[in-house]
Amino acid sequence: MTLEPRPGLLDIKPYKPGAAAPEGAVKLSSNENALGCSDKAAEAFKASADQLHIYPDGGATVLRDAIAEAEGLDPERIVCGAGSDEILQLLGRAYLAPGDRVVQSQYGFLVYRLVAMQSGATIVSAPESDYTADIDSVLETAKDGAKIVFIANPNNPTGTWVPDSDIRRLRDGLPEDTLLVVDGAYAEFVDAPGWENPLKLVDDYDNVVVTRTFSKIHGLAGLRLGWMYGPKEIVDVIHRVRGPFNVNLPAIEAGVAAIKDRDFVARSKAHNDRWLGFLTQSIRGLGLEVTPSVCNFVLVHFPETEGKDAMSANAFLADRGLIVRPVQPYGLPNALRITVGLEADNRRVVEALEAFTAA
Repeated sequence: MTLEPRPGLLDIKPYKPGAAAPEGAVKLSSNENALGCSDKAAEAFKASADQLHIYPDGGATVLRDAIAEAEGLDPERIVCGAGSDEILQLLGRAYLAPGDRVVQSQYGFLVYRLVAMQSGATIVSAPESDYTADIDSVLETAKDGAKIVFIANPNNPTGTWVPDSDIRRLRDGLPEDTLLVVDGAYAEFVDAPGWENPLKLVDDYDNVVVTRTFSKIHGLAGLRLGWMYGPKEIVDVIHRVRGPFNVNLPAIEAGVAAIKDRDFVARSKAHNDRWLGFLTQSIRGLGLEVTPSVCNFVLVHFPETEGKDAMSANAFLADRGLIVRPVQPYGLPNALRITVGLEADNRRVVEALEAFTAA
């Protein structure tokens, strides 16, 4: 007798992260912080080395307190996890059952699909407008009984966002028994008019949670550290399904130092503001379409012409030591996602694309 996994699991295509960079190449495929991480966070990580034989605090209390102080939140309504990916997985484990319906926007983060399929739920994508979540489309798609609606604001891989008024309209238009999950992985990069910190939604609704990560602006992707803010009842449920020591001790210590280092966050955002604009303007100047982004990456669109398409561009860049991210799995076969890097990296990208388009 052959041991068989639960029905549907073999239909899942495992998530493939951005390609690693060979020695001497520049990795611009995973939206990592170009400046690295806070020196204070690195020091805290190293200082934890003599405590590795000790179990971490199962509730990550000092980290939750530090997050709460920085964001003006109730620490009892924060749950920490091994990246916001784990938080998303825990939400699926807690609230989804076989046959449930999950809704995302058309170009939503791939992990949402994994969360749904791992629980035996069905995921449906709502068409977007100009690579931006269309709230009316999401509401229409969710009207037949969605158990969870995932919306990343701003969104990966498009870099687009919707104003707070639209997120509130979405919540108001959903059934009361639908959980709205707002993924704010890139929230710290945004300060556009109409933008409001999505954490405020949690205080106004009892069926909204917001997830955040230390991987992007804090530069701690290698530690896998994220968190969620939600109503007490939902937080209580997540505590019941998470592992007792799901955040390791070095991550807790580094996270506390990172969330307190506001100077590093400000420098990271200032760097991104400058070079995001440079990449967008320069690449458009080459005749390529770039979706307007507020994140630390750009989505560049290529023609379908053989030799000038996205995969040809990807190979051309890789030959020149620039590793970027093809996004066919998102339904964007003619686009590449390129992370904002250091000044020299960004200039190399533009120079290489100039050579590619001119060839």
